[in-house]
Amino acid sequence: MDEQQDDEGGERTADAPQGADERGGSRRGDGRRRKDTAEYRRGPVLLRGPQIPTTTSDQRLLTRGDRVAWVHEDPWRVMRIQSEFVEGFGALAEVGPAVSVFGSARIRKGQPEYDLARRVAERLARAGYAVITGGGPGVMEAANRGAAQAGGLSVGLGIELPFEQGMNKWVDLGVNFRYFFARKTMFVKYAEGFVVLPGGFGTLDELFEALTLVQTHKVIGFPIVMMGSDYWGGLLDWIRGTVADRGMIGPLDADLLRLTDDPDEAVEIVVRRSAELRAQEEAVVRANADAEQAAAESAGW
Repeated sequence: MDEQQDDEGGERTADAPQGADERGGSRRGDGRRRKDTAEYRRGPVLLRGPQIPTTTSDQRLLTRGDRVAWVHEDPWRVMRIQSEFVEGFGALAEVGPAVSVFGSARIRKGQPEYDLARRVAERLARAGYAVITGGGPGVMEAANRGAAQAGGLSVGLGIELPFEQGMNKWVDLGVNFRYFFARKTMFVKYAEGFVVLPGGFGTLDELFEALTLVQTHKVIGFPIVMMGSDYWGGLLDWIRGTVADRGMIGPLDADLLRLTDDPDEAVEIVVRRSAELRAQEEAVVRANADAEQAAAESAGW
């Protein structure tokens, strides 16, 4: 492996391109090396060329098959799904305070969104948070890079996709998932908030799932910070206007989303909400301890 000097001073060891040996390319049937062959990992199994499946585990799970096939196949899928949760919980249990950062995989270095993601991740890392992303390119790479270069823990939660690029080189702790729902659980379970940069359908999916969990009190004290007022402003106007005016959400539900263009403000929102939640939890613990002591004294213990 070669040490690659980053164009802005950071160093990160990079593996050889996927599907390549020291000379480049991967083995062809005639003994020569083929160039830029895609690589696909399914658990411990490595597949290349025609061995790469054209469907994903999620797609096969959701495909309606005949009932006989369901009886034989789907119960085994339950075991695989269970193993993903067990492996994810085990890998992430000691991550510590963390924030999940989302955004488009299509963003490239040099674009404003890339720099914004990197800067907010740097500040999160310096504030003591690990940064969790989907582990891919674009905003994910920028956030992992910012966290790593600031000395923080950089986490990537990858997903099985045909011809995927794999984890970006800035991920320190990476976990690959077959199923979106298992992966999305980890994004929420091990984070103290979301920072959402401009993105497409995947980013919107993660944004609205978190928003629904907060609105329905499935998660408590979970800030959702949207970055990029020029990108998200129209969506928030629609939520606060059309959606709220027609009674589709409660009068305060739109306030569950915070919008800013300032990385420092984004981090401050997360830090302040985390501190408030910890104070509430400590108050509950003290109240319970006082109640137990009072009950013991009244019973003459």
